[in-house]
Amino acid sequence: MAGAVPTTTRNPSPSRAQGDYTMPLVVLTSLFFMWGFITALNDILIPHLRAVFTLSYVQAMLIQFCFFAAYLIVSFPAGYVVEKLGYKRGIIVGLVVAGLGCLLFYPAAGRASYALFLGALFILASGITLLQVAANPYVTVLGRPETASARLNLTQAFNSLGTTLAPFFGSMLILAVAARPVADAATLSPAERAAQAAAEASAVQGPYIGLAVVLFLIAVVIALSRLPAIEAAEQPAELPPDTAQAVYHTHDSVWQYRHLVLGALGIFVYVGAEVSIGSFLVNFMADPGVAGLPEETAAKYLSLYWGGAMVGRFIGAALLKKVRPGHLLAFNALVVVGLLVLAMLVSGKAAMWAMLAIGLFNSIMFPTIFSLAIEGLGKHTGEGSGVVCMAIVGGAIVPVIMGFFADRIGLLHAFFVPALCYLYIAYYGLKGHYADFEPVAARRQG
Repeated sequence: MAGAVPTTTRNPSPSRAQGDYTMPLVVLTSLFFMWGFITALNDILIPHLRAVFTLSYVQAMLIQFCFFAAYLIVSFPAGYVVEKLGYKRGIIVGLVVAGLGCLLFYPAAGRASYALFLGALFILASGITLLQVAANPYVTVLGRPETASARLNLTQAFNSLGTTLAPFFGSMLILAVAARPVADAATLSPAERAAQAAAEASAVQGPYIGLAVVLFLIAVVIALSRLPAIEAAEQPAELPPDTAQAVYHTHDSVWQYRHLVLGALGIFVYVGAEVSIGSFLVNFMADPGVAGLPEETAAKYLSLYWGGAMVGRFIGAALLKKVRPGHLLAFNALVVVGLLVLAMLVSGKAAMWAMLAIGLFNSIMFPTIFSLAIEGLGKHTGEGSGVVCMAIVGGAIVPVIMGFFADRIGLLHAFFVPALCYLYIAYYGLKGHYADFEPVAARRQG
């Protein structure tokens, strides 16, 4: 949604522009914070469960694989669920499913079963996927069409707040329980090792039970709240400012909307690039040719990366009220390409700071691509949101591609992979999201 969000042609009363949606937006913002917090906890689970179960790196990365796989498997069906139940009920169902996933961490830890942990993560991520499918488009329709991207960026800023705070709480509540060194574990009998693993795995029980309680409470609050019921649109009520003299194509199938398909690809490469950079950033900063930091010290700098994304979203929410979303998206993407090239060409701490600065410019990309992709889908908005959320599976695939090149040409030069991703994002911001628009004069001639 560059500037306009589809509304029903029946002009519901009161209109969206006239309604006061402050409280509904406050309630929805809590959802963005929660799923950011939960997603960032995966970075704590990986080292913890790797130590508990003595996993290889490939086995440990199944945590992220199972989490992001839910977006691919669940997103499109979730779109149909939202269309059948409505935005509000869809959000409640998503919260309940995510809460059940959190509760499953208790038996997974009790049995010290890595397979159960992975299953719990998949269910948890399925609930979060449903939340995203329902809440993202809901935020865009709660207010004036021309400020849709600004609202979504503002709520996403609280998502970044969750990702910034989660590592600190996770380190205190989970990583504070240190795994027994391998040398000590080797002296234990099989039964003693199983008991030790169960004791260490239990460190996640309290935090995730607490998360389940919070998710269920939010579901109750939303169920009791008087959130406005907004119907899917038949056609856009107002053209985006980028396309003042244009008409919008309507299609029978959601897959016929080229700007949606191109936007889904944009989400795929963006999430993939973001996860790739985050996954390799500690190793990058620990490289003697860059900063030579101990890994523990390098890990602390990640808060600057995620904190930059949070600050950037607050700034972006203000800028998007005055700047065309597509143009700002393209500008930020090209800046990131420049920072990646700079990091690949120079050495020392300049390269480290260039990488950390990427977080600031990543800030507005996900919500802006999302809003542009589902603009004007009308009755297909729920399905379209599901298609876009499916593309988040890029977070499981692009890092593997980058890792393939890192093993062969070195980590530093492997950053060309996310650079290519951001070049596509720049294209989408400048041109790709216009795919289903055409000049009025050309339409008349046709």
